This record gives sequence, C-alpha cells and structure tokens, in this order.
Amino acid sequence: MSDRLKPGDTAPAFTLPDADGNEVSLAEHAGRKVIVYFYPAALTPGCTKQACDFTDNLDLLASAGYDVIGVSPDKPEKLAKFREKESLKVTLVGDPSKAVLEQYGAFGEKTMYGRKVTGVIRSTIVVDEAGKVEHAWYNVRATGHVAKLLKDLKVEA
Repeated sequence: MSDRLKPGDTAPAFTLPDADGNEVSLAEHAGRKVIVYFYPAALTPGCTKQACDFTDNLDLLASAGYDVIGVSPDKPEKLAKFREKESLKVTLVGDPSKAVLEQYGAFGEKTMYGRKVTGVIRSTIVVDEAGKVEHAWYNVRATGHVAKLLKDLKVEA
C-alpha cells in the first residue's frame, strides 16, 4: 500500500477511461479545484448513495469552483450501467489496474466487518488549481460524506 496523501503534496497525475471509454485526466482540470473521490464498486448500495449525493450537489460544487471525479476499479461498461441506472451526472472513471487508487493511498488493507481485507479505501482528495492536495480524507462513510464535505469546504447553497 502506498502512503496516504497529505495537504501540500502534489496530486499524482492520471488519465483514466470514463463510462463512455473517453480518457479523463487530472491535467484537463488545471486551474480548477477537483474533488477526486475513490469508492469500492459501482452498483452497490453505499457507492450508489455517495454518487447520488455528489450528483445532487454537483451544481452547487461547480458554482463554488469544484469539479468532481469518482474513481473505482470498475470497467467503463459497468460505470455506464451505473450512470444510466442511477441518472448520475458526476464524472466516473475506471481504474481496473488499481494503479491510481494505490498512488492516492486509496487501496490497501482495511477493516471490514471486523476482518482485515485488502481493497479500496473510500477516500476523498481535494486538489487545488495548481495540482496540490488541499484536503485528504480516508476511510470516509458513504452516507453523509458529501454533506460533511460541503461543510468542511464552506460551500453553501
């Protein structure tokens, strides 16, 4: 497992396929703040709740200067199903190799139902306009996380 990112670190560059197979890169968002959130799997209850919460708050976040990218180890086909089934508007990208998940410290050992397992660590990283980590949260909860994020970032409706 790679080390977790801390505020001030340079955010690792990435280019990953979105739900339509188009490449999305962090560099495309230079000059804007980007919320990069990592979740275990599309079409699961917690991840659906989190993606829907981001979608519901996307306009509010955009007006505050934030773009949002959701990253999971899913392939584009599954991401497309997820987007269609849940009417998601957030950009979803897949990292089947888990290389980007590892670079961001969002893949490794975690405790699930009292057991140690290796998998995706639900995490949210805020990258500033210059590509530096502004905030890094690990082991976040799917439910209520977006509301807490809005409060922590001082984004108000």
